Amino acid sequence: MEALTPAAIRPPLIPPIRARISVHALVSFGSVQIPNRRKIEVKAKSEKRSASAAAASVDYTDPDWKSNYQKDFEARFRIPHLTDALHDAVPYPSTFCLRMRTPVSPDFAEGYPSDGEWHGYVNTNDRVLLKVIRYSSPASAGAECIDPGCTWVEQWVHRAGPREKIYFKPEEVKAAIVTCGGLCPGLNDVIRQIVITLEIYGVKKIVGIPFGYRGFTDSSLSEMPLSRKVVQNIHLSGGSLLGVSRGGPTVIQIVDSMVERGINMLFVLGGNGTHAGANAIHEECRKRQLKVAVVGVPKTIDNDILLMDKTFGFDTAVEEAQRAIYSAYIEAHSAYRGIGIVKLMGRSSGFIAMQASLASGQIDICLIPEVPFNIHGPNGVLNHLKYLLETKGSAVVCVAEGAGQDLLQKTNATDASGNIILGDIGVHIQQETKKFFKEIGFTADVKYIDPTYMIRACRANASDGILCTVLGQNAVHGAFAGHSGITVGICNTHYVYFPIPQVIAEPKVVDPNSRMWHRCLTSTGQPDFI
Repeated sequence: MEALTPAAIRPPLIPPIRARISVHALVSFGSVQIPNRRKIEVKAKSEKRSASAAAASVDYTDPDWKSNYQKDFEARFRIPHLTDALHDAVPYPSTFCLRMRTPVSPDFAEGYPSDGEWHGYVNTNDRVLLKVIRYSSPASAGAECIDPGCTWVEQWVHRAGPREKIYFKPEEVKAAIVTCGGLCPGLNDVIRQIVITLEIYGVKKIVGIPFGYRGFTDSSLSEMPLSRKVVQNIHLSGGSLLGVSRGGPTVIQIVDSMVERGINMLFVLGGNGTHAGANAIHEECRKRQLKVAVVGVPKTIDNDILLMDKTFGFDTAVEEAQRAIYSAYIEAHSAYRGIGIVKLMGRSSGFIAMQASLASGQIDICLIPEVPFNIHGPNGVLNHLKYLLETKGSAVVCVAEGAGQDLLQKTNATDASGNIILGDIGVHIQQETKKFFKEIGFTADVKYIDPTYMIRACRANASDGILCTVLGQNAVHGAFAGHSGITVGICNTHYVYFPIPQVIAEPKVVDPNSRMWHRCLTSTGQPDFI
């Protein structure tokens, strides 16, 4: 693993991130303090936190505040590069060219093959617009405003794709892939595309780290050699070829293992917590002056990663949730005064429940973590269920697992990732529903379905398959371009690179004032349960 010379080090260009994370929202990932998304306070009502975090320090009396804000945005969203510390690093002509696909020679005797006439490269200065709607008023549905006047401010992020110059010699690269957290449809698709794209660049040494970060230090787990032959058909199955796990060793132990193994490219597939770990690994590599690229690929079926249109696995999860919702509908519709209750995944974000409710057209009540509700009382869920049974004869409820936690007994128990173990809101609603109708002497047939883990263990659908393919390819392009501490995502239908700290500052949540939530309410016809 190549070391960076001390004389080449210069101060980082990225200023401190102004994300609103409290001191209490930090947990230790080994010896490095990183944000724990599960303990970050979620305030979804009416405020747009990603914009307000940076806007909070803006002096609107300054006539140049707009240009100053844009400069600050550009600095915060600048993606780290090896030349930040190694400014005399030598770039090479890219070995990735789809016009000239002759095999790369083992010894690269005549330099690196390239075709300067090929117009398939992405210019380093290419940008994608982060926000595309110009709101005229803060009162507009879903408005994201920086100042009280809702001034339009351009915010550009870096476009993803292959660059004409690369900063790693393929024959010197040992790339590793690790999948962390829980399962998610599409993991194998991403692994497959990372391997295939690395081989197109000319990389011969590719390995998989088994069972998440713990695979770096567990002596009983051996790294898995990967090649196109190995991964050719893995996307036909759900799960992860490499296995997944939560928790693991310290950052120092992970980087020690990377040095020992000679790994200088690391691709990390996971959610907010995993990305926080990836960023800590990136920082430790910089601290040690190691020439290493650490690139993340956001993985969460909850779709709760900031700034991105969606994360892979989400579409498949919504599609699979339809099976449970349809079953609940049939059970409720076929019974005398039947009620079907379905609990879906979504710890702090209700995107799966909301989208599944919209897609099915069979949901009467959708409950998500971002919108408080009462179960009892004249405006409660149970009273509305009684109304539905009297008027429709049946009802179907969809609830996200993180909804209504204030109605349940608190627990201090956490999982290996530091996430608070939630109370079972689905069972609670089921029990309260049966009790309510029994007490008032009103016949009701309640059926409860919990497909929680079924919707994440399946193979990716076509939409997610495409997303996974492109994310995997662009992750490799970003690493070869010399970027580290970045993640790849889709923004306004275009693929982009984000600095990791900007997407892990807090979880993305459903805005109760957004048009999408209003569409869901229009579809279900439900009232406010307050």
